[in-house]
Amino acid sequence: MELIVFDMAGTTVHDENKVGLTLQTVLKEFGYDFSLDQINVVMGYEKPAAISILLEEKRPELINKIHQVFAAKMIAFYEQSNDVKATSNAHETIQYLRKNGIKVAFDTGFSRPIADAIFEKLNWKQGIDFDFSITSDEVEHGRPYPDMIFRAMEHFNIADASLVGKVGDTMSDLQQGENAKCGLVVGVTTGAYSREELEHHFYHYIIDDLSELKNKL
Repeated sequence: MELIVFDMAGTTVHDENKVGLTLQTVLKEFGYDFSLDQINVVMGYEKPAAISILLEEKRPELINKIHQVFAAKMIAFYEQSNDVKATSNAHETIQYLRKNGIKVAFDTGFSRPIADAIFEKLNWKQGIDFDFSITSDEVEHGRPYPDMIFRAMEHFNIADASLVGKVGDTMSDLQQGENAKCGLVVGVTTGAYSREELEHHFYHYIIDDLSELKNKL
């Protein structure tokens, strides 16, 4: 492996389904009632796309309005909450990879302002704690499309996706890794999906803690 692309919320950032709960709350504010099970189906997707899928709605002004409220709530949470922390062994595993010559990138269904709020809260800095990050609003298509992985590969001049690993906690993470033809696709059970749910999708390994990744390379 030359590059590992990690998801953020639920994978490297402790979540306890805060993203899903916030999206559920915001949708209720707009008059739409969804269960967490329904919302979890689109976890990991670019958030405007997730909202559009749930609502079966194409009007961009409505989608954008809902997303703006969601983004504001998530940024406030990540800036203010003491519950925001890295998942177990996330930082240690990332540093292990980097010390062994493997580049580490983050991708996310969040927009750039939310991702930056997370990095600021965790005091994770590009070039020190990780090597690159890409958000869904910076590419044409978010997950499960492979665009963000391809952008990270371009950044590091990696042409062969078999040298790239994708690690995430949702169905869309695994689909993204499959669509990019990554040489390593790993599901992690620390987020929105259980092991049994992840097993219904393409993967090479499913792990319960990111430290297990060291033995899968």
